[in-house]
Amino acid sequence: MGDKPDLTGKVAIVTGGGKGIGRAIALGLAEAGAKVMVASRTGPELESTVAEIQQKGGQAAARVTDLSKPEESEALLATTLEDFGTVDIVVNNAARSVLRPLMDIREDGIDKIFQVNVKAPLLLSRAAAKVMMGKGGGKIVNITTVGAERGGPFMGVYFASKAALKMLTMCMAVEWAPFNINVNAVGPAMTKTDFSKPLWSNPEMHSQLAARIPQGRLAEPEDIVGAVLFLCSDAANFINGTTLYVDGGALANS
Repeated sequence: MGDKPDLTGKVAIVTGGGKGIGRAIALGLAEAGAKVMVASRTGPELESTVAEIQQKGGQAAARVTDLSKPEESEALLATTLEDFGTVDIVVNNAARSVLRPLMDIREDGIDKIFQVNVKAPLLLSRAAAKVMMGKGGGKIVNITTVGAERGGPFMGVYFASKAALKMLTMCMAVEWAPFNINVNAVGPAMTKTDFSKPLWSNPEMHSQLAARIPQGRLAEPEDIVGAVLFLCSDAANFINGTTLYVDGGALANS
């Protein structure tokens, strides 16, 4: 287990767990001892994540989940309860975006981004919180972005949705703190995943993005895991409603 917190016996849900940051978080939670339900829209990627966890001696299951459909959040929780009996941790990582100027993005695109990035985390968190309230508490971590703090071109709706998720994090924390539920967020800087590949795969753009980060590089998915595990652990029991930015100093350099 190394320097990871001890999450033995905990049950976690990770959305967007088939690849990128979500996959890294699912693997990290399992290595810390948690049983992990991974969810995304793509079955083969989920199966790969589960297989890797199991090969390392961990416990995991998968559910193909399309969070653009509101009913899927409740169904994901139901599957988790069927497979593992409870839920202690929720990591809302799944996200949608489109690289478009605000003048060009279609209305249905706006709706899909806010459905997956804002509404789905609320619905899943609310459903899970009902279970957590009955067992003495739990941890919820929402994955946002440094873009929730500063504007930028071509991803305005995505940034706006993540700013909304940051505010939702604070509101959930305030309402559910009396039930011993901690709700926090982790905000990565630009991370080298398939999700952001259209930006960092261009060498010139990659250099420009890295130049804004004092540590001189983009984040890797594994860089985000430690912050999430910390917020899911007992070490963070009195941290509530905050966003921990994992950005190599990018916001400090704004």
